[in-house]
Amino acid sequence: MTAATFADRLLRWQRQHGRHDLPWQNTRDAYRIWLAEIMLQQTQVASVIPYYQRFLAHFPELARLAAAPLEEVMPLWSGLGYYARVRNLHRCAQEIMSRHGGEFPRDPEAIARLPGIGRSTANAIAVFAFGIRAPILDGNVKRVLCRSHGVDGFPGTAAVEQRLWQLAEELLPARAADCSRYIQAQMDLGATLCTRGKPACADCPLNDICIARRDGRVNELPQPRPRKALPQRSLRVLLLHDGERWLFERRPPHGIWGGLLSLPEVAADEDVQQKLDALACAAAELQALAPLRHSFTHFHLTLQPLLAAVKPLPQLAESGRYRWLTPMELADAALPTPIRKIVQEALATAATVTQGCD
Repeated sequence: MTAATFADRLLRWQRQHGRHDLPWQNTRDAYRIWLAEIMLQQTQVASVIPYYQRFLAHFPELARLAAAPLEEVMPLWSGLGYYARVRNLHRCAQEIMSRHGGEFPRDPEAIARLPGIGRSTANAIAVFAFGIRAPILDGNVKRVLCRSHGVDGFPGTAAVEQRLWQLAEELLPARAADCSRYIQAQMDLGATLCTRGKPACADCPLNDICIARRDGRVNELPQPRPRKALPQRSLRVLLLHDGERWLFERRPPHGIWGGLLSLPEVAADEDVQQKLDALACAAAELQALAPLRHSFTHFHLTLQPLLAAVKPLPQLAESGRYRWLTPMELADAALPTPIRKIVQEALATAATVTQGCD
């Protein structure tokens, strides 16, 4: 197929069948487009929409986001996952204010140098905000290109990714004015028809020129990441309450759940009583709750919650590291999703535990 054929089919299909009413569409505001592109990384549209709307209600302008402390930003991302995104989002806003006068640079390469923005996201911002002619290569586009052009190999490898970038560039429509609709068409096609499972090939505008459909390989392409056994890790966490409040510890700014509030952890070589002594909490009986298994990209984690009523001693004052929260305050707290699940289960169980300490 020619590049013109490919682009024309997608453009016609998008006008009639594409998505036109998403909250971040029909705008040239680079801030809103950038926010959506970051939230949509590895997250589906339906999950993003309420977060996007809530975030913009709190931070309607980039300058307000840049001026806010990270502790104010994190709760608005809590539950969306991949928390490095929000830390980079905050850093990026500050850099745009300090180095670019509060305005997004228009050049895709300059955008890609900002924190948390790679080549594909930078190109998407440039296309939708500034009308630049540039390709993108997100997960949906990779899937469409791998199937339509029969590209073998895992797209995460350098050689396959290079081939896909070359294709994405070659298939762009000739007119820059058509580029934003074309890029939207690629994303819409991958999200609605050319899906990972059960693709609707009969309704696809490329179905008669798709190599994967012709060769019966739709379910094989794109080829998945080579599977390998992920390491297993386990961790004990303390659910400590004084009858009204629950104790949380802020995670370090980098790494897993960086900057979020989590439960105090007990190291593998640490005695639980030693941890309680370090927290200056006198505990009654400890109760082991059901463990929770959570998978990250590179390992599986089993969390073992230990519930106890405690009497906090004066030495453990409120600080930047530790916080006591009431159940009402938990609703707006920046907690990782598995930690929130554990706490919600503990709230239902706490009534059976001895309240307070003599």
